[in-house]
Amino acid sequence: MRSCRFVTVDVFTDRRFGGNQLAVFPDARGIGDAEMQALAAEFNLSETTFVLPPEDPANSARVRIFNRVAEMPFAGHPSVGTAWVLAQSGLGADGRLRLEQIAGIVEVELWRDAAGQVTGAAIGAPQPLCIGAELPAEAVAACAGLAPGDIVTARHVPTLAADGGNPRVLVEVTEAALAAARPELGAFRRTVAAHPGLGGRLSLYLYRRDGAGVRARMFSPLTGTWEDPATGSAATPLAGFLLHLSGAESARLDITQGVEMGRPSLLRTTARRTPSGIRATVGGGCVPVLRGEALL
Repeated sequence: MRSCRFVTVDVFTDRRFGGNQLAVFPDARGIGDAEMQALAAEFNLSETTFVLPPEDPANSARVRIFNRVAEMPFAGHPSVGTAWVLAQSGLGADGRLRLEQIAGIVEVELWRDAAGQVTGAAIGAPQPLCIGAELPAEAVAACAGLAPGDIVTARHVPTLAADGGNPRVLVEVTEAALAAARPELGAFRRTVAAHPGLGGRLSLYLYRRDGAGVRARMFSPLTGTWEDPATGSAATPLAGFLLHLSGAESARLDITQGVEMGRPSLLRTTARRTPSGIRATVGGGCVPVLRGEALL
């Protein structure tokens, strides 16, 4: 029997038991693919990460990300939290890391306090914004347990968008609808069956304007995440998509998520136009919670 060290971190928060939980295996050498998936299912968190030596020595590490049912090409809070864990071991002394992921290289900027302690990180999405298909407001409303009139379509209809991670459906809703929304598993399954282009995947990122910022909720029940308290790989396409709609050259946007779950999270995003397309970043704080060993 082998033992493998792990730590858990709360991400996109400055206090324990807020933000989004993450399990990190800082040295995953010798852990097989099936074992990684089994460990992710056992932790039953939205994601678990496994750190391996980089394939290119110019990079800091290779990071594999698993949700409860599959490996992911990129995800936001796992990248931020894993970067924080790696910084505790001494990597990133110059304030930067480069993480190899399936979707590409994730550039990391470490955040430090006045005493020099790493408190969090910001990561750049590995790909430019890609805007995909539009979905009927009626179908999306049913998935969120809402009425079609709860979906705000003045600026855009529900739209798929991604920048390296799984595509998210970006949905503007009313204030009352954001509070009342709940995922309806049957409607998710019917919508996926009616739209083969979704490839069997469907995640909703509901949002509403809140002053200069945004309040958001994310539902992905088909992957076992009934609701997610902080979704970096949805925050970056939302920031990029809103910049796309505005016509501006760059923007900053703070997104509050997880309030309805009792795990308030703050995701600080930026987006800018570049020659390769709209690029976005997301950052936030990290707090350690648990450490231990898994037996394999």
